[in-house]
Amino acid sequence: MEFFLPVAQVQVSISIILILSLIIGFISGLFGIGGGFLMTPVLIFLGIPPAFAVANEANNILGTSVSGALTHWFRRTLDYKMGLIIVFGGVFGTIVGMIIFSYLKQKGIVNVIISLAYIYMLVMIGTLMFAKGYKELSELKKKVVVKKKIHDHYWIHGLPLRVRFHKSKLYESAIVPFMLGFIVGIFAAIMGVGGAFLMVPAMIYIIGMPTKLVPGTSLFVTIFITAFVVIAHALQFQTIDFILVSILLTGSILGLHLGLKASEKLNASEYKTLLAILLLGVGVIMGIEQFVLEKGESLFATESAGKIDNRLGEIVLGLSQNYPISYGFLSIIIVIFVGIVFSYARELIHYIRFDIDKKKYNFFKKSN
Repeated sequence: MEFFLPVAQVQVSISIILILSLIIGFISGLFGIGGGFLMTPVLIFLGIPPAFAVANEANNILGTSVSGALTHWFRRTLDYKMGLIIVFGGVFGTIVGMIIFSYLKQKGIVNVIISLAYIYMLVMIGTLMFAKGYKELSELKKKVVVKKKIHDHYWIHGLPLRVRFHKSKLYESAIVPFMLGFIVGIFAAIMGVGGAFLMVPAMIYIIGMPTKLVPGTSLFVTIFITAFVVIAHALQFQTIDFILVSILLTGSILGLHLGLKASEKLNASEYKTLLAILLLGVGVIMGIEQFVLEKGESLFATESAGKIDNRLGEIVLGLSQNYPISYGFLSIIIVIFVGIVFSYARELIHYIRFDIDKKKYNFFKKSN
């Protein structure tokens, strides 16, 4: 089904975006990431201008992150104290990122910079994670037992302002998570990601958090950073297309909860290695698009021609242009509400199934 996005001014296939967002939502739930490091380049591949891909995927990430973080809150696999310090740094980073984004947009080089940033960061982080994850899997297969510390201590952990994180069982400088948040905020504003593709490996390898707490804490941080990014893009550039966000959110949240279920059966080494493969794969595809193909060519056929031919599109465009503040905040409120509803619905289904299983167990116990 083809639809012309009124704000982005691009003709898209609703079914293709829905299927892709479902797949990427599943990956998001599996690894505890916002999914933007995959969905933003996919939207660009499909012909959506980078500035719009960045803003709308950030809005989508906000909704899925709310839903995912709530689920981890129910499971008590979330370190609030660590998350809030990262968020504090993220706010400052987002401000710097928006200034950089605005400058690049004025110079007309924002598209190239976004692509290059994705390529280098994804390949670099993916390679490092794959090497370490592959080594751990090899040791498991050979049944090599390596005695490890709770986590490695680096010089940065001994910097001033040391804080005790009881949930993560860590005692280290608050400067480390603050600077992580600052860097993530910059990338979130420029690249339209929640920054989890940076946060997840950094939380594991640099901060030293327990793997089980990483996905929930990452999603918790992503809520605040992406909310700030969405507001900034809506007010400064009027690039939020709520029709596109609605399509993305529908597929992403459904996929997210499927991924959360699957993540319960994944061990830490598999987790690291699979995430590394995904990072490398996206980086390679973007590299081919940027450096191998001729200008104007793409691995993915796109069609941007079209015009607004329905009342809904006219209303959305009018709200975006005439009431950008109200439109931006309304978009945020709606995606947060949808995320909360899905999360509570999943938890309700979980308790109903648990109650049924408990009654069956008691019935068979009495029968025997």
